[in-house]
Amino acid sequence: MISKKIDHAFIMAAGRGTRLMPLTKKIPKGLIKFKQSSLISNGINKLKKYISFIHISVGYKGPILAKHLIEQKVSSIINTNNKGNAWWIFNSMFKYFDKPIYVLTCDNVTDIDFKKIEKDYYKKKQPLCMIIPTQPVAGLSGDYIFSKKNVVNGLSRKKKSSIYCTGIQVLNPKKINLKIKPTNDFNILWKRLMKIKQLYVSDIEPKKWYTVDNIENYNNLKKRY
Repeated sequence: MISKKIDHAFIMAAGRGTRLMPLTKKIPKGLIKFKQSSLISNGINKLKKYISFIHISVGYKGPILAKHLIEQKVSSIINTNNKGNAWWIFNSMFKYFDKPIYVLTCDNVTDIDFKKIEKDYYKKKQPLCMIIPTQPVAGLSGDYIFSKKNVVNGLSRKKKSSIYCTGIQVLNPKKINLKIKPTNDFNILWKRLMKIKQLYVSDIEPKKWYTVDNIENYNNLKKRY
């Protein structure tokens, strides 16, 4: 019997974090201080409780972040410097990866029920990509999700709905490569997936979710946690 446990996760940590300046002037966003460690270490430590293989993309100030990640004993580090956020799906070893994988951003502070998400993903017959939603959070921007029977038919920053994207997904890189024309941009990838009705939204939301994409949100995060 094939295991339905999703045992791989990919954290995107290559961005410049310009809206977090001056914190990110000398270090990448993933290394900004959170609790007694770094933002990305917090995410890795939470994932390690359930996920065996953790992969990270680096870009801006990549060597500094890579050194930190080696100390964290992650499974692999992919250099996506000056590439788009979806580049790794079509241009790295992951284009041959024929398993579902969790995809997260390094600025997510979240508590996820992985077992419930896995069950939901297989219940929905393993779509090429399933995005994890959340209720809108005051002060945090996001892509609002529009769907019918969990099949996503629209994403919008302006038009509002009852849920929006967390930045967390489950996707199968190899199957995406077989069906979708390559792109370096997740927004374009999502549009192409919507066109063939292979972008789904999960019924499972994180128990707790927050994202750190600017100085104000970072200061609010320190107050909350």
